[in-house]
Amino acid sequence: MKNRIRILRAEAGWTQADLAERLGVSRQAVNAIETEKHSPSLELAFRISALFQQSVEAIFENPHQGPRA
Repeated sequence: MKNRIRILRAEAGWTQADLAERLGVSRQAVNAIETEKHSPSLELAFRISALFQQSVEAIFENPHQGPRA
């Protein structure tokens, strides 16, 4: 699933390990989500949304709607 996590993480000045610690997941999980090899659970998507203070829709692209305008 396309997402903006890498961009948001870089803007925050965090490493993948930093983000993983804040989310309670492994660095490998963060990497897999950033590289679109794995889609996060709904619960994790909401935790990511809350951490970056953005809506889920602002972070993740809905594959059924196509790219954002």
